[in-house]
Amino acid sequence: MSMGQEKGREGAERMDRIAKTVFAPVYPAIADQIIDQCGIRSGRCLDAGSGPGSLGIALARASDLTVTLLDSSPEMLAVARNNIREAGLSGRLSLLAGDVHDIPLPAGSVDLVVSRGSVFFWEDLPRAFSEIYRVLAPGGKTYVGGGFGTAELRDAVLAVMAKENPDWKSFRDKNLGPENRKRIAGVLEDLGLPHRLISDDSGFWVVMEKER
Repeated sequence: MSMGQEKGREGAERMDRIAKTVFAPVYPAIADQIIDQCGIRSGRCLDAGSGPGSLGIALARASDLTVTLLDSSPEMLAVARNNIREAGLSGRLSLLAGDVHDIPLPAGSVDLVVSRGSVFFWEDLPRAFSEIYRVLAPGGKTYVGGGFGTAELRDAVLAVMAKENPDWKSFRDKNLGPENRKRIAGVLEDLGLPHRLISDDSGFWVVMEKER
């Protein structure tokens, strides 16, 4: 194993530990909000930049969706594979190696695209959102952005994470702050993609709906 692979594995395992402890209540809360906001409870869902698969697993548990976890990191996908197996959801979730800038799926093949936290690391937002819109089926929707579900969960996560890393609050505030929200909104306007923005205690989310 190379040094890069070892570092990647350590990063994936660390993210998985955080997802299963500090962040554990966040994913079911967001999954419920996705279903409420989008009204999609069955069909195919793509979790773009899925990491260890926490949101996708929560969505599968809360609905009849079949979920594909997309990530470019082999180490993350390996962790996600174990999590799917431990959740007993191998029949409902699958893994897909790839990048949001070039999603390896046919056009119009996905009913729901979700993503939590990944958007802040996408290098080419116009291309990424164009790809997401391309793979959406007619009537398909997105719930893409970042947040913690509720103000209480947000504050509870901050209390723990700030102790571990004093810079974490500024990192969070930058990602979810007005400049980033304005930047993402501007990209969507320039692309002419139909969308609405949610910005409240649940976080900042982009809801697009593809025309039927």
